Amino acid sequence: MDAHTQWLIERSMLEQAKAIAAAYSGNGRQWRHPYAQAQPRAAADKASVWFAAYPPAMITRPGESVLAALGQERLWQAFAEIGIQALHTGPMKQAGGLRGAEFTPTIDGYFDRIGLELDPDFGTVAEYITMSQNAARHGGVIIDDIVPGHTGKGPDFRLAEQNVGDYPGLYHMVEIDAADWPLLPAAPTGHDAVNLSPQTVDALKAKGYLVGRLGRVIFYEPGVKETNWSVTAPVRGVDGVTRRWVYLHYFKEGQPTLNWLDPSFAAPRLVVGDALHSLDVLGAGMVRLDANGFLGVETRDDGPAWSEGHPLSVTANQLIAGMVRKAGGFSFQELNLTVDDIAAMSQGGADLSYDFITRPAYHHALVTGDTEFLRLMLNTVHEFGIDPASLIHALQNHDELTLELVHFWTLHKADLYELWGKVWTGADLREQIRTTMYERLSGEHAPYNRKFVTNGVACTTASIIAAALGLRDLSRLDAAQIAQIQRVHLLLAMYNAFQPGVFALSGWDLVGALPLPADAVAELLADGDTRWINRGAYDLMDGNPSAIHSAANLPKAPALYGSIPAQLQEPASF
Repeated sequence: MDAHTQWLIERSMLEQAKAIAAAYSGNGRQWRHPYAQAQPRAAADKASVWFAAYPPAMITRPGESVLAALGQERLWQAFAEIGIQALHTGPMKQAGGLRGAEFTPTIDGYFDRIGLELDPDFGTVAEYITMSQNAARHGGVIIDDIVPGHTGKGPDFRLAEQNVGDYPGLYHMVEIDAADWPLLPAAPTGHDAVNLSPQTVDALKAKGYLVGRLGRVIFYEPGVKETNWSVTAPVRGVDGVTRRWVYLHYFKEGQPTLNWLDPSFAAPRLVVGDALHSLDVLGAGMVRLDANGFLGVETRDDGPAWSEGHPLSVTANQLIAGMVRKAGGFSFQELNLTVDDIAAMSQGGADLSYDFITRPAYHHALVTGDTEFLRLMLNTVHEFGIDPASLIHALQNHDELTLELVHFWTLHKADLYELWGKVWTGADLREQIRTTMYERLSGEHAPYNRKFVTNGVACTTASIIAAALGLRDLSRLDAAQIAQIQRVHLLLAMYNAFQPGVFALSGWDLVGALPLPADAVAELLADGDTRWINRGAYDLMDGNPSAIHSAANLPKAPALYGSIPAQLQEPASF
């Protein structure tokens, strides 16, 4: 084994997970906490009001790291005064890719994890631990992230490409026989992979290589991502054999999907190691399971492969959540699938679930002034036996306002629903909701918001409200209009906070952020990911009032309400 391969192994997440597991194996600490059943009310009782940070967007004092800013005593005093009990940091571990020995930047807001170390751009382990300790002194909890569905193209993926040990078993990747390389497109110059066309995927399925096309293509972009499969350029393995691998990626090409049912069981080992690192080393009390509904995929004789709603996702989530509870922590999931899936995954899985059930419905009620669809979704929660206290009711997060309405697109597209004096199929109801929302929240009526591929609308809470109020030009808002936006923003906070479970709000909500102009983040929008307009930088504590961008170079978003200290001096502030 050459020096570079050994260097990759030392930095791989799978290798680091071994040492973390050793601290639990044969140790009585495994048996101190119940773990078989989800504990939503215990998790919500621990912290029922959350602040959702987005580290790349945070403006700090000159020379101060994001972690130092999030650990400030005065911030936690302010959080205590507001009533915030938990801080969800967002992903802060090393992300991006690796070419040779050179690390490349993240392509998806640090959700393309490649290492267990904290990204040095955010701060140090010592600062993270200080943040956890300050939070605890104020009765607060730190919530970290794990990504059980995929990694970035870091050391683990490069070792897989080179056919080293268990590493190919980490991913849904298949070696293509050299005799079939004529079926494969060449990777463009300067690229290490290229997306496959639907026709090529069909041909490889016919030859027994792949499970075939999936039911939907997230981040679909003609000529960029037309399927969920890409093929590597030729890679020379440690055994001297040159291979081309086809690999699955539900999300971007640089986010290869983990294989949760490979005989090596490498993926579960990696992901559980990541979770225990967050709890034991960093001091988090809870972790988010990101994109955890895509952990199983299976071929079908006809139609697309079975991926969403696959039972393996339920089993895998029970394993992750059970291990987290064994270690004394809690977990929550951000699962934008059917209500059936959310209900199934709550049985022994994550303790809490992001409320993708009523979230698009309350936005529809805001935009239309009609609550029938919202009532339908609130009743659906009970129809599927979901404890409302298991849901995280949120304002803005780092993603778009989702309008996928997966529930009505897949399992329930032929079901009948009576609304507005009319009977709709699930598919027709979905189309009606989406058409209304796209028309009112983007395009001519709200040019400051942008459609996000086929998923929804890139916007902030304040810009949703502005669109609902018919305000077309956000650069000329007067005091009365800003006050009106604030009142509606408080109404949405009230709607979410008065439900059982958890209420979550973001830095963008606290300062009343508006979207960035598209030309301010044109480079980031180049691959079609319009969500960057709703991820502008914000300064919570007036740490650097003259800053025009964050340390991660995100431009500062226009903000309507001001910093937390300024607002705490005003009884009528947001």
